[in-house]
Amino acid sequence: MSSPQPPGTTEITSPVDPGVRFDQHGVLPIPDQERDCSPWELFWIWCGANIAPINWVLGALGITLGLSLFDTLIVVVVGNLFGCAIFGLFNVIGHRTAVNQMVLGRSAFGITGAALPAIVQGLLTMAWVGVNSWVVLDLVLAVLEQVGIRGGLALKIAVAAVIMAVQLVLALYGFYAIRSFEKYTVPLTVAVMVVMTLVALARTHLDWSSAKADSPAEKLTAITQLITAIGVGWGLTWIPYAADYSRFARPKLPARTVFWASASGMYVPTVWLAALGACLASAGGSADPSTLVVGTFGALAIPVLLLIMHGPVATNILNLYSCSLAALTIGIRIDRWKITLFAGAIASIVLAVFINSSSFAHAFDNWMVSILMWISPWMSILLVDYFLIRRRTLSIPDLYRDASSSAYGKLNIPGLASLVAGLIASWVWQYGLVPSMQGPLANSLGNTDFSWLSGSVVAGGLYALLATRRQRFTAVLRRARK
Repeated sequence: MSSPQPPGTTEITSPVDPGVRFDQHGVLPIPDQERDCSPWELFWIWCGANIAPINWVLGALGITLGLSLFDTLIVVVVGNLFGCAIFGLFNVIGHRTAVNQMVLGRSAFGITGAALPAIVQGLLTMAWVGVNSWVVLDLVLAVLEQVGIRGGLALKIAVAAVIMAVQLVLALYGFYAIRSFEKYTVPLTVAVMVVMTLVALARTHLDWSSAKADSPAEKLTAITQLITAIGVGWGLTWIPYAADYSRFARPKLPARTVFWASASGMYVPTVWLAALGACLASAGGSADPSTLVVGTFGALAIPVLLLIMHGPVATNILNLYSCSLAALTIGIRIDRWKITLFAGAIASIVLAVFINSSSFAHAFDNWMVSILMWISPWMSILLVDYFLIRRRTLSIPDLYRDASSSAYGKLNIPGLASLVAGLIASWVWQYGLVPSMQGPLANSLGNTDFSWLSGSVVAGGLYALLATRRQRFTAVLRRARK
């Protein structure tokens, strides 16, 4: 059964080219003959997106919040087991349906209602480009300064222009170019990272026990903040991207293979680099990326410029590609290159905010907390909808039909109401670093932050209740009509 053509897409009629080809699919379901991504290629996509300098900050943030090196590593290792497992589950759903992540949300929120999460996702992908660009800009300039190269604003613009040009070309070309870039460049980057890790650990005196958070209350606050920001939170923040790439995985791959390829691709580099960042910060006491790297390697940081330059490109091409899919999901009738240029403008604003921030760690923590405030309830609703309400069965054509004729309707009130309730529940138990992000429950319970948990439980639980009751009511009406 065929589905109508969404705006901004071109139907594929040419035979499959095994090489790198232009991705014309947009948000249409990927035909089986076009789904040729292997498990290793899926692994390298997610590994490449996370073996980036920004992940050093993940572990260093724990030290900045006042935890010891030992406590930080426990949170990162254990927390990411949960976050990356949920991420892997969403990859399986994308593989089974061959549909991108934001379109899948139409079953839970309605054809029009799903536009709200898609708008948020589109804005966040643009902002992430700015965050990642700041990290690489900071690192490259610090490394070049070690050999006497100082160019001021002109050098910043030149470096940013080169990085943006590369990632724009790859993102505009689409999935197949992204896959090939990750597959051929990430293994080399991993090799550089191995050498870098060994050199760093050999030069660093690890301090396992020292911590600024002296009292049990301060330690609990720091642990919950770290769990929310990077322990569980890091894997969850990638969920809105998951199906955008797993939909290209080979149709006959077992679900467990897709799960492990994606979950491990996320988990291994995240934990690895976060642990390295924590180790460096425990010795140097700073969470600023350039301070971490230059302070540890000095002039020897020059060989790792490959890693530094590669990281944001490997991450931002996913952001730019998923941004265009989110815009097409909303129904925006605009060429992809125009969407990408707009994304670059928003990214520049975010970049300016981070450049002017007095503490990158504090700015980054606020950033992560604000993202999880909506992702956690949204994620929980989608899981309940797919596994409990729909019983792993979706009508793919209805995801693309007009709201007036789709089985999913214009607005799914239970889903939207549950999302609003989940957002409120997230804020109530949120303890960010600014007063507006500190909810009453968080303040009354020792400044703890379990916003991801409260938002998920409230949104998922309420949606399960409302959607189940509606199903029963609909069934009664059908019987009465008979």
